[in-house]
Amino acid sequence: MLNYRISGDDLQTLIVELAAGEGVLAEAGAMVMMQDGVRMEAIFGGKPHQSILGKLVSAGKRLIVGESLFMTLFINETTGPRQVHFAGPYPGKIMPIDLSEHGGEVICQKDAFLCASPDTEIDIAFQRRLRTGLFGGEGFILERLTGRGTAFIHASGTVIPHTLGPGEVIHIDTGCLVAFTPSVDYDVRFVRGIRNMLFGGEGLFLVRMAGPGRVWTQSLPFSRLAQRVLRYGAAGGKGEGSILGKLWNMTSGD
Repeated sequence: MLNYRISGDDLQTLIVELAAGEGVLAEAGAMVMMQDGVRMEAIFGGKPHQSILGKLVSAGKRLIVGESLFMTLFINETTGPRQVHFAGPYPGKIMPIDLSEHGGEVICQKDAFLCASPDTEIDIAFQRRLRTGLFGGEGFILERLTGRGTAFIHASGTVIPHTLGPGEVIHIDTGCLVAFTPSVDYDVRFVRGIRNMLFGGEGLFLVRMAGPGRVWTQSLPFSRLAQRVLRYGAAGGKGEGSILGKLWNMTSGD
């Protein structure tokens, strides 16, 4: 089990303290600082001990997901503890997940993974339902994390866990889903009502999650923040994204 602490509020840093000979596997570019005595090794395909064919397959999967072909392994080569610091690429929260507490597997959005124990397998999870793949906000592809150690996920805004009982259902904005356990049924449904579709400002689709299992949501998807910044930067407008909001932008003169 990795020894770690998380520092900061909305721009968090993950501080992992490696014992002698211990390592941590991270996304390329996630490292902020490492102490002397830590060896950094770029791993093609993201898995340290694989055949050449296996590495090519893993690299191909990472290319499909939109990640780098390489991951980075950090190993403490000294006899004492050494620190490595990691951070996400945008403001948000870093969330530790003990995979052993969730059946050894968690599925997350494709850009959420930050780092994990070296024995963690990072694979892709295709959505089998066509409408889920087309309208689910993350496309056909999500990331599957498997193992028995600790994995760290980065998400925007505040991360809230939800524990669903058998048959319990929640509906989530397509951009606010961060991760879920495989026991949760994941589907996409149309928003009911013409007025809700046109003026609700929530888009045409919501993600339906049915228990049992665990679901994590984020309060502010980075894509939503980027759209709002662009909108205000370009026009200085108001409104929440509904048609009425757009009409206000056109008529208010702001």
